[in-house]
Amino acid sequence: MSDFLSDADFELYRKLIYDESGIHFSATNRSILESRLKERLREKKLESLGAYYELIRKDKEELKTLLDSVTTNLTRFFRNQPHFDALEHYVVPELMKLRGVGGDRKLRFWSAGCSTGEEPYTIAMLLKEILPVGWTCEVVASDISLKSLMVGKEGFYPDSRIQGIPEAYLAKYFERKPSGYQIKDEVKKLVRFDYHNLKNDSGLRGLDCVFCRNVLIYFDEAAQKATIERFWEAMAPKSFLFIGHSESLFGMNTRFEFVKTDWACFYKKSI
Repeated sequence: MSDFLSDADFELYRKLIYDESGIHFSATNRSILESRLKERLREKKLESLGAYYELIRKDKEELKTLLDSVTTNLTRFFRNQPHFDALEHYVVPELMKLRGVGGDRKLRFWSAGCSTGEEPYTIAMLLKEILPVGWTCEVVASDISLKSLMVGKEGFYPDSRIQGIPEAYLAKYFERKPSGYQIKDEVKKLVRFDYHNLKNDSGLRGLDCVFCRNVLIYFDEAAQKATIERFWEAMAPKSFLFIGHSESLFGMNTRFEFVKTDWACFYKKSI
């Protein structure tokens, strides 16, 4: 047991974080929570975990900061390429068939848990490449980390963060800067960044495709199920859901259908 984070404090903070966000801390990642709490106490110049707990019960902004600090923002452009191959060769053609007759010819995507923006910008660039004239798209990008959202809104990525972007995309959709690359406004205008806690209803409806990859692994089964139900409510009939390749809905009682294609596996809302 740690001298800093007692078992009682661990339970207290673990329950608060779970109740507020659905993020589940087990004994194996207790040290991560401990290090983040130490950082916050130093920052706020507080002596005890009790005093900090009182602060976050009263100060919602500090609670947001704590939740931001305990999330892992690991992402990159075109992460898990087979998902984007499936999007290009299967999902978008299917959606165009479904929405092209009498529809407004606008595809609506949600990148949930978007981190610093690489995923929604990848989706936006791909859609710009493959959608024919007369079609438009919108990508809503949400995260619980305000710090990550600010990076995404800025759209600037240092040289170390642009691995995986095809050369043609880099030349077409980015502007070279002295220390990195700035994504161009023609892509930025397709992506709307917004703070959202997946514990709550997003208010989004009629979505054609949801990406929520490598987020559910932080939730326990009950929180996963509730999140998947909220995705269902947000999605249009005959729409698609992508989750992380290490995540699965198997064994979870949901209404989504499993789809296996030549490129990748994902889920479909058929009705």
